[in-house]
Amino acid sequence: MIAQCLGQEFSKPVIDRTGLEGEFGFKLDYAVDHNSDSGSSLLIAVQEQLGLKLEAAKGPVEMPIADRAEKPSAN
Repeated sequence: MIAQCLGQEFSKPVIDRTGLEGEFGFKLDYAVDHNSDSGSSLLIAVQEQLGLKLEAAKGPVEMPIADRAEKPSAN
């Protein structure tokens, strides 16, 4: 769940490789500065408050693929 939230915040896929299962409650405080790289504050908060380290890496990403497209038929 946190990976999905972070992915939305960063506009990039985040893959959970912690191996932890189950649900966890957490609170994360960070400041958003639209004039600078707001991700840096979030990265620091995730590491300092949750003890999780985010690393950039290449990995599999699910992506929808259209096999074909057709014009709609007239009714």
